[in-house]
Amino acid sequence: MESFAYSVVAAIIGLGVLIVFHEFGHFLVAKLFGVGVITFSVGFGPKLWVRKKGETEYALSAFPLGGYVKMVGEDPDQEVQPDEMGKSFAHKSLLKRIAIVVAGPGFNLLLAVLLLMVVYTFYGVPVMSTQVSGVEKGSPAENAGIVKGDRIIAIDGNAVDQWEELSGGIKSSGGKALKLQIRRGSETFDLTVQPTQKEGKNIFGERKDDWMIGIGSQVSIEKGNPGLAIVRAFYQTYDYSKLTLQAFYKMIVGDVSPRNIGGPILIAQMAGQQAQEGLGSFLAFLAVLSINLGVLNLLPVPVLDGGHLLFFLVEAVIRKPVAVKYREMAQQLGICLLALLMVYAFYNDIVRFFEKQVGG
Repeated sequence: MESFAYSVVAAIIGLGVLIVFHEFGHFLVAKLFGVGVITFSVGFGPKLWVRKKGETEYALSAFPLGGYVKMVGEDPDQEVQPDEMGKSFAHKSLLKRIAIVVAGPGFNLLLAVLLLMVVYTFYGVPVMSTQVSGVEKGSPAENAGIVKGDRIIAIDGNAVDQWEELSGGIKSSGGKALKLQIRRGSETFDLTVQPTQKEGKNIFGERKDDWMIGIGSQVSIEKGNPGLAIVRAFYQTYDYSKLTLQAFYKMIVGDVSPRNIGGPILIAQMAGQQAQEGLGSFLAFLAVLSINLGVLNLLPVPVLDGGHLLFFLVEAVIRKPVAVKYREMAQQLGICLLALLMVYAFYNDIVRFFEKQVGG
């Protein structure tokens, strides 16, 4: 019970940070462009706590699975008083409205970069070198004479100093023999190795055969290098964003099971586990969650930010705002889709919970 409460608290704190940052993106850019903000709410439904400052009402609502920023003149057909015309969202230029909508997901991606920078700066950046950490028995590498501790410095005459370069060269070899330049102690020499194709699986669980030679990389944790931490944080944010889109696409076409979709229960469990492992693990988990929130919010689904961007794209083509009745129809469809998705996610969470109880 204590573990469950710990997980719930960790999830509430984590989701709260992501939601606040997301809505703050909308809020900040709206204010920057002179748009009046009526309400800034964390959560939906009945308001549990309200405080008004200036023209804006700040609220904490009952259901903390999202939030919203209500602006003056959001509805194109809403009647706006003449004295409020200058701060009406609907009366701003198309580019400014796009910027306000994009700011929410954009701030989630920015938060991910900042969190990863903190993790990599204070906990170190995992660096995979071209130094061999181990050689698989009977592998092409062992047959060629490669031993643990060797550093591979070139492949077919091309210098390599990162594992990604070496691994990419081997996987793209097509099975042809490779000439590797080896540094062993103070000695440098060449070896020829014949890659072999090995069955494996990618991150989505799909079968993927790759050319390999049977070596592992020496992994070190590099600390105290802010430049490396910043570069890796941006790279990882981009990489995770791409993986999120790939996973979503593969679920749609049926290549990946939708059973992988998780809801609040799974998020709470994972948040609790990561928090127990330490602050660094928890911050890294929040970064991945923030990336998912940012990327998925950009999907062209009505109600989501991407849905608003879709309406703006149509507006740019037809040179006038989409009629309210069409917007409302699309938003109702979007709400239904999101509700079905949420129900399915809860179902998956419950099934996983009971499977774990039976298995445990």
